[in-house]
Amino acid sequence: MSIFSQEKLLFTPASKDINAIPLIFAFPNEYTVGITSLGYQLVWANFCSRPDVDVSRLFTDINESLPRNPELVGFSFSWELDYVNILNLLELLGIPIYAKDRNENHPLIFGGGPVFTANPEPFADFFDVILLGDGELLLDNFINSYQEIRQESRFSKLHYLAKIEGIYIPNLFEVNYQQEDGKIDNIKPLNSDIPSFVEKQTYRGNILSASTVVTEKAAWENIYMVEVVRSCPEMCRFCLASYLTLPFRTASLEKSLIPAIERGLKVTNRLGLLGASVTQHPEFSGLIDYLGKSEFDDVRVSIASVRTNTVTEKLANFLKKRDTKSITIAIESGSAKIRDIINKKLENEEIIEAAINAQAGGLRAIKFYGMVGLPHEDYGDLDATIEMMKAVKKVAPRLKITLGCSTFVPKSHTPFQWFGVNQDSKKRLQYLQKNLGKIGVDFRPESYNWSIIQGLISRGDRRLSKLLELTRNYGDTLGSYKRAFKELKGEIPPLDYYVHQNWQVGQVLPWQHLKTALTEETLVKHLESTGIR
Repeated sequence: MSIFSQEKLLFTPASKDINAIPLIFAFPNEYTVGITSLGYQLVWANFCSRPDVDVSRLFTDINESLPRNPELVGFSFSWELDYVNILNLLELLGIPIYAKDRNENHPLIFGGGPVFTANPEPFADFFDVILLGDGELLLDNFINSYQEIRQESRFSKLHYLAKIEGIYIPNLFEVNYQQEDGKIDNIKPLNSDIPSFVEKQTYRGNILSASTVVTEKAAWENIYMVEVVRSCPEMCRFCLASYLTLPFRTASLEKSLIPAIERGLKVTNRLGLLGASVTQHPEFSGLIDYLGKSEFDDVRVSIASVRTNTVTEKLANFLKKRDTKSITIAIESGSAKIRDIINKKLENEEIIEAAINAQAGGLRAIKFYGMVGLPHEDYGDLDATIEMMKAVKKVAPRLKITLGCSTFVPKSHTPFQWFGVNQDSKKRLQYLQKNLGKIGVDFRPESYNWSIIQGLISRGDRRLSKLLELTRNYGDTLGSYKRAFKELKGEIPPLDYYVHQNWQVGQVLPWQHLKTALTEETLVKHLESTGIR
């Protein structure tokens, strides 16, 4: 039995036209990872539902029968380091990895997903077409526009697509630098009829997405995912998930959530509620009441994210009854000073209350998410986090307490995009590791070295394409990046420029020509409101 035959579809694929577009839609990782991506599922189902598109799926370990001469090859890109697999898959298909090396015999290579919408520039040289933003309207606009110029030359296709909202054609933009290894001087279109800016497309409806396929081979076995909210109203100043996806949108309980849940529970009893701030849905209590009915007693429910001050005993008890043993909340820091700087609207008392309620509701564990290296953080702020964990253990002694901790990495389109990665962050993670271990807190730090690479890519420009190609060839390790930077010295800025330097407000950013919900002027006002710059 093939892995694809074990899928349970929640949509009906369309019968294909004789002249349907042969399209390969790839996920640059293994099937079990890719099929768990709600974004990948939705785009694939969209293509399957069109009679004028004949889509085949491609993963790093398995694929459907692929067309010999595809016209379009697309990638869903949700984790930065998967770029290596993108290049591998292009070579597997016999396609040059650089867009400039492709000719009329090659398909157009397009991509979409959160990595591209945040900052596509490090990967721009590898792609012909990049789709920015939400797929609800953008996908159909892309395919419909492509149909109109399907018989034209490669150049004519790209030139035409560049005028469609949300479609970015990197090779039709020119990036000039003050010097070869210096700052960006300007970014401008090559032709006067190409728009100077490309704006991310935003879907504003109240019917959000849900799984289109359920399978036991997914990373979360037999999970059916329902998007409860999109974006986050909190707007923590470092947070890409909030600023990039504004405005905050909620799914209608009656028109979106309940119908979607009813569809999914016909094929599985495992339900995942997704969103950056699920419990801030205005009808969340009603959703819990609905799922609390006895008819759902065998349903396992997991929640992606919970705001601290929404952790009630009722919620904890509901999750326990639905086979969830723990709850995860992001506090970022135990320091009130740091939380104020980052706009984390949270009080110490609310963190304590969340732990008390989690224990009272019968949960076994609580996991906090924290961060080190935030602007103006010092060791006193780390001590405040340690004291907070002590206080949590005191009021909820039966809970297993875990603190997952990352290093602050600047993200595009946020007020903290101008700050660099704090070079002392590794020592700060070690400091927390040592002191939290003494009090019995399970401390789980993310790799500082990975944070360095994440910072490089999050603030990178298209000069990094050479570096990314080299690091792939050298083995894709941290040492590979250092070796590649050494080899390219004088051709690109050093690692320190991309990762650790504080950039100046007003300098040209790599994503200057790509627009999201807020203008740079607004982001500067948000930054200035911190009082730290």
